[in-house]
Parts: sequence; structure tokens; C-alpha cells
Amino acid sequence: MRMAVLVTGGAGYIGSHMVWELLDHGEDVVVLDRLSTGFAWAIPSEAKLVIGDIADQTLVRTIIRRHHIDAVIHFAGSVVVPDSIADPLGYYSNNTSKSRDLIEAVVRAGVKNFIFSSTAAVYGMTSSDPVPETHQLVPETPYGVSKMMTELMLRDTARAHHFRYAALRYFNVAGADPLGRTGQSTAGATHLVKVAVEAAIGRRNHIDVFGTDYDTPDGTCIRDFIHVSDLVAAHRLALQNLRSGADNLVANCGYGHGYSVLDLIEAVQKANGGSFEVRLSPRREGDMPCVIANPARLKRTLGWVPKFDNIDEIARSSLAWERALNRRNRTTGWAFQAGWVPRNSVD
Repeated sequence: MRMAVLVTGGAGYIGSHMVWELLDHGEDVVVLDRLSTGFAWAIPSEAKLVIGDIADQTLVRTIIRRHHIDAVIHFAGSVVVPDSIADPLGYYSNNTSKSRDLIEAVVRAGVKNFIFSSTAAVYGMTSSDPVPETHQLVPETPYGVSKMMTELMLRDTARAHHFRYAALRYFNVAGADPLGRTGQSTAGATHLVKVAVEAAIGRRNHIDVFGTDYDTPDGTCIRDFIHVSDLVAAHRLALQNLRSGADNLVANCGYGHGYSVLDLIEAVQKANGGSFEVRLSPRREGDMPCVIANPARLKRTLGWVPKFDNIDEIARSSLAWERALNRRNRTTGWAFQAGWVPRNSVD
């Protein structure tokens, strides 16, 4: 019997890249997404789409039974840090409570392999040194807390049941599929790279740089930007690892070095072949000067070797996707805005 992988949130930015990665490596894929921020057109026709909520345990168990699911990769959730501060209960509901319901349905259905989309926000304040997984978890936002709570639920569930998991802590995900099949498409996304490429093609009239007086070489914040294609490759390796019967894994996903905000903007301008307005603004509350991953565990455990560790490639692929997305938006209009559902969707 051929098994399949269930990808929650597979119509979103990282989730859609994961679907392509799995299909490229011969996996059968089912996507569960309520299409609140993702797009059905972002899902390849080879994958099956089920429109629904991860908290619907009856639906989840039906999908698992009908499609012979042996692993779940869980991306569904809310990700905007400032929004979590304004609406903490909403984030605890969407990210923590619903994840709890999903995990219960998965365990009761007998699925033993689970990969969770976590975040470096579980660490809270860090120094300029690369952050190891052993760093104390002191998240400072409801977003970070909501992810940490789900990690703890997975840990405890694995102790009580025949269940294995990998929690991958992302640093700053950027870039787009090098083949141009998918990218960051969410309206109103606040990621630095997304904002910069929107400014490059004229969808924004400027970009703000928040803080130029940090103790860094150019005074702006430094972040560990990981290309989304390298990130989903790490998930695929984690899936292979779990299927082989390996132990649970908690691992950072980053390159171990960073680029400043101004470095990233310069790379986008270089890829664009022209500049755009950059406004220097005061610091934002809560921003840390430097956040860099220590990815040694990921490399050691999974044999992960990044292929796109290059700021110019991150900028190039992001800009190429933004231009393609802008053309799509102009030509498809209502279908793009409404999250038009393709013919491969299923009940």
C-alpha cells in the first residue's frame, strides 16, 4: 500500500514549497488548508487539496484513513509577531489549541511521524553568538509562546504514545522556488525580503529601516536568512529520519551566519538593476540586534547540506517571483484575490 504525506497549511508560502519538494522526490501529498492566507492555485495539480480546519478531528481522521497517511508536516498557523501581541488569545487558539486538536487526531489515527514548523522566537532575547538548541526558552511574544507550547505538547505526547516528531526552529525564511513554481504570495506579508521586492517593482513607494544605531557593522539588525528551498529540504530529510525509526529531533534551521538589513536591501537593488527609496526610521520595540542559528545539530543528524546559501540568490529568486506574482495578479484579477479553487480540490 502506497503511503502519503499530509501537509497542513500547504497553500501558504513555506507549505507550498514543501509540497513541491515532496512531489519532486516521489511522495504522494495531501494538503489540508482553510485558505485563510494561502492560495489554492499555489498547490500543484499532482497533490490533493482538502479545504478545512486542522481542528476538525473528524476531517483529519477521514483524510488519514482515506489517503493512507503515514506522516504529517504541520505548517498551518498564524505568523505575524506584532499581530500576536495585539491578539494573543487568537494566536493561542490558532497556533496552540488547534495544534493540540490536530496532534490528538493524528495519534488516535495511528500516524507515528510528525514534523512541526517551529521558530527561533521560542528563544526570546539572544546574544550575537549563534544560538544552540540548548539555549534557554524565554519567548517574549505570544507568537513565540504559542510555538513553544506546541513543542512541549509534542514532547509529552511522544513520551506517552508510539509517536515520533521533529520540531524545526526557523530563523528568517526567504527566497522562492528557483524554478519559479511558487513563492511568498500572502497579501500584506511583513517579511523584510517581501517588503524589499515589493518596493523594487513599485508596489511600495519606499522601505523603512527600523534602527541604524545597533552595535553591528553598519548599525542595522543582522539576521540569519535561510532560503526556503533549503528549509523544505531539511524537512524532507527529517521525514526520512523519522521513518527510519530515529529519535525525536529539535533542530535549528539557519546557515550559522547573518546579513544586515542594509545588506539585504543592497542585494535586492542589485538584482533589480536599480534602487528604490530607503527611509531610516527609529528602532522598533523588541527588535534584537543579531539573531543567528547554530545549525550543527541539523547538519550532523540529517546530513543536511544547504544549496542556496547566498544572499544574491535569495534576492534574485524573491524578485523573480514577485514580478511573476504581479503579472498573475494583473491577468487573473478576481481569481487571485479570492483564492480560486482549482479542479484538483476534493471534499
